Amino acid sequence: MIFSLTTRWNANRHSTGEAMLEEILNLGFSHVELGYDLTPNLVPGVLAMVASGNIRVDSLHAYCPLPPVVPFPHPEPFTLASPDAAVRSSAVHHLQNTIRFAAEIGARVVVTHAGNADMKLFFPTLVDLVLAGKKEDTEYEDLRVKTIIAREKAAARQLPLLYAGLEKILPLLAETRVILALEILPTWEAFPSEMEMEKLLTHFDSPWLQCWHDFGHGQIRENLGFTNHLRWFKRLRPRMAGVHIHDVIYPHQDHVMPPDGSIDFPLFREAVQGDIVRVLEPSQNLPAEDLTRGLQTLREAWETGKLSEGS
Repeated sequence: MIFSLTTRWNANRHSTGEAMLEEILNLGFSHVELGYDLTPNLVPGVLAMVASGNIRVDSLHAYCPLPPVVPFPHPEPFTLASPDAAVRSSAVHHLQNTIRFAAEIGARVVVTHAGNADMKLFFPTLVDLVLAGKKEDTEYEDLRVKTIIAREKAAARQLPLLYAGLEKILPLLAETRVILALEILPTWEAFPSEMEMEKLLTHFDSPWLQCWHDFGHGQIRENLGFTNHLRWFKRLRPRMAGVHIHDVIYPHQDHVMPPDGSIDFPLFREAVQGDIVRVLEPSQNLPAEDLTRGLQTLREAWETGKLSEGS
């Protein structure tokens, strides 16, 4: 089973692409995802390493390389579902640049965030209530329902904008044979939800438009009472280009490596097999030894169906 490692883990520690990828190679990885913090100065070294055959790029996380107009790395400087037409236009433009770079470097997939509902953000308050032990209280349920209703109103306005943006990008995807994968995010305010994803993929019915699953995000959505993580993973798996893999300390602290969180990874063993990009996405400050231990835990969970002894 092949695992990639995101360069989000170490890009901020290096001034050359060669050094960044050498550190990853020394951990035993031969595949990477290039993150949205890949600055232009790192690109020549990455191209040289890929050309040498020492490492393979499986996926890119938009926008990559970091556009000159973006002051600091962020996955959502522009989004296709934004209510602002200028922002949507920038999203299309910079996504097209990322797709072209993916084709140049031989990557199969570009991962992107679609955007957020134009509404008050209730996610932090929901998390605070869960941390206070109030998930079963009326106060929590009332706010959860309020979140759903407000989001539905925003979705009626913004989802057509997302569809229109994707229509503009699909011809380039077919031309370059690069898959664009929409990532499901942890907050309920983000687009698309699992159900919206299913409808969107059915509508476009294109092999070049798929979904991207994030294990941490899926678990957080379940922890907050919005979805069933495993059920939706299995349901969307046939149209899934890849996964970001990290664990969650209840209810919402993610980007930790297993077995330090609460996700029951062996439950996903059967569904995660096959032709899918598997990217480890640890926090930037995670020690290398914890990353190596997490990879071993995943191999035992998904290759043998068992967790590491003592996990």
